[in-house]
Amino acid sequence: MTARMEVGRLPDACALIQGFRDGTADPVQVMRDHLATIARLDPVLNAFSARASDAMDCAEDARARWANDTPKGPLDGLPIIIKDNLVSAGLPAAWGNAELASRTPTLDELPVAALRAAGAIVVGKGNTPEFAVEGYTGNTTFGTTRNPFDPALTPGGSSGGVVAAVACGMAVAGLGTDGGGSIRRPAGYTGLWGLKPGIGTVQRGKGLPQVLLDFETVGPITRSARDLALFQSVLAPIPDVTDRPLRILAVSRIKDAPCDPGILSSFASTVARLRALGHSVVKQPLPLDLEPLGEVWTGMAEIGLAHLARIDPVVMKTAADKYQAMAARGAARSAVDLYEALSRVFTLREAVRGLWGFDAVLMPTAAAPPWSATQAYPDTIGGQPVGPRGHAVYTGWVNAAGLPALAFPGEPMNGLPIGMQLIGDHGAEAMLLQMARALDR
Repeated sequence: MTARMEVGRLPDACALIQGFRDGTADPVQVMRDHLATIARLDPVLNAFSARASDAMDCAEDARARWANDTPKGPLDGLPIIIKDNLVSAGLPAAWGNAELASRTPTLDELPVAALRAAGAIVVGKGNTPEFAVEGYTGNTTFGTTRNPFDPALTPGGSSGGVVAAVACGMAVAGLGTDGGGSIRRPAGYTGLWGLKPGIGTVQRGKGLPQVLLDFETVGPITRSARDLALFQSVLAPIPDVTDRPLRILAVSRIKDAPCDPGILSSFASTVARLRALGHSVVKQPLPLDLEPLGEVWTGMAEIGLAHLARIDPVVMKTAADKYQAMAARGAARSAVDLYEALSRVFTLREAVRGLWGFDAVLMPTAAAPPWSATQAYPDTIGGQPVGPRGHAVYTGWVNAAGLPALAFPGEPMNGLPIGMQLIGDHGAEAMLLQMARALDR
């Protein structure tokens, strides 16, 4: 059952599309296989919060189009999973919340609409912690999602349902969101590829309210680098870039924040791998002070939840107690508090402009390996006590800065995946996807 047995032999999206094109694969059979895998594995993993009823009908339509050599688009017939904080017609956008689970939208938000227009078939929604503000995946409405590599462990969050499904063949690929690392860390915990686009790269609209300012972006999660480029090309144009050696800043630790020794070992292997590919890798500390951002991070989420409570009080009334408490604290904060947080964000965005002369920054995606599936966060890392964001020290600053980042598999530890990330300057998505292709050879 484990993903470590299955992920290496699962066909990727590009292989399936080629098979549809030359007649060696059938969209209907591919859908049957995926639905059978869901029936077999989802009772254990709990990746889905909702399932589409029209998946087989959509596959029949895709088969007919391929037979007539008139595919709908570059993703025609591919079964995909959508994170449950993204709005898709005919399925709730539950966001882990009981009230939202009772509402069924009639329209797709823009990134979902783009994938459907390209022919992708939505098989269901991927479970997420309520309001997608935590680094594991569980809620009182749909329960706990588990890691295919070891169901006792978390797949991370908040895109945990999506990565669990993609890693073990319940979907070919997925669409997630990343407001503080929610594509990159779960992708790292499940051996997948993920792209967190920079702010404004993938057009948003017609979706749920935002609770983390403009930090959250939408991006693809896939089993191969070439699939990542395929799906991103549907979400946003990818310009041509020149293949050249890059100058990369390698940052293994954030000041004195702990990092698991196995992750540090995988990081060292990744540095050697990049150097073998011809890139210049410079090891030195991150030239940023992240403490000012850390001091206001939780407050920004609380203010966002307070705003949600104001515009949709019924939703907040059905939320778990801890989120109601967060919203109450947010409502008690002042406009000056919010302005101070925004000032710190703006200062950070100016500080990262140009990436200090580097083309990219290399970091782990997380400071801790996967922990118990039912625990919101690990309370120790490398023997040191940590708080709720201790495992996430490498990711949130990238969202606040508005930068793009690529998550890719590093060297595993004890059979479990470890994720690495390359962070680029504004507009560097194409360069990051080019790097992904080189790393996936």
